[in-house]
Amino acid sequence: MRAIWTGSIVFGLVNVPVKLYSATENHDVSMHQVHEKDGGRIRNQHRCQECGKVVEFDDMVKAYDDGENRVILTKDDFEALPADENDDLDVLQFVPNDQIDPIMLEKSYFLEPTSKTPKAYLLLRQTLEDTDRTAIVKITLRTRTRLAVLRVCGKVLMIQTLRWADEIRDVDFKGVNSQAKISKKEMEMSAKLVESYSEDFTPEEFNDDYQDELRKLIDAKIDKGETLDLEKAFPDEDEDEEPGGDVIDLMEALRKSVDTSRSSKKGSSRSGSKKSSSKSGAKSTSGKSSSSKSSSGKSSSSKSGAKKKTG
Repeated sequence: MRAIWTGSIVFGLVNVPVKLYSATENHDVSMHQVHEKDGGRIRNQHRCQECGKVVEFDDMVKAYDDGENRVILTKDDFEALPADENDDLDVLQFVPNDQIDPIMLEKSYFLEPTSKTPKAYLLLRQTLEDTDRTAIVKITLRTRTRLAVLRVCGKVLMIQTLRWADEIRDVDFKGVNSQAKISKKEMEMSAKLVESYSEDFTPEEFNDDYQDELRKLIDAKIDKGETLDLEKAFPDEDEDEEPGGDVIDLMEALRKSVDTSRSSKKGSSRSGSKKSSSKSGAKSTSGKSSSSKSSSGKSSSSKSGAKKKTG
């Protein structure tokens, strides 16, 4: 496997250097189109419907159509967009495992520890297991910021990119709102049928029969000599990547992160109590002044009344 991203998991003052690898691969037989008559490779040409000329890839740009207007976006336009080049995998939240809906999950990646002392990696893995938590993280892949989950998979940490909330369609099928009555006997029979098929899931027992048969067919044609000279594939070039820095004093980083979180919470609560006490103090002061005014008013009126009586 070849690492496609190198960076660090960051939460608080804790830094966990890692490399990112694609966790899945396509097992379909790779094929291309050829001319049936002579086996020649068919090359697609991109032809402009306005001028009729064949357009080279370097001369192609993207455009957006809204039905009435066409907006052309050049390479310079895309380069002007704010692209996050951050090499940190920032932890935003730790949430219960059962709060992640599988419909939101996309591509999976393995995380390899790159520090010489992978204690922080092991600690994070064990903490997620013991607390039954999944981390919500933000990662930038190929200049595009993605939301993802960070979780434990066996002995390794892995991330799975997430769809954004507005990418999940809202549906309201008429059939699911049906008022059809289901009898108790039907429920019992359905439960028995499910029970008869119940067992532990073992994905290794299932194969892609179509791809297996396709490979057998190709091998049979090779054995019979029904082949043509194939183009040689270009070998993949490995990229040299520098590992991240080591974690220095993990316990101190954890302690400072916790203290910072606690102090911020205490500060907010103290400011709130000061505001409330100042408000109540202001109210009591105004109350005292008003009461003193009323009492002085009463004394003056009583004095005037006394003078009248005396006169």
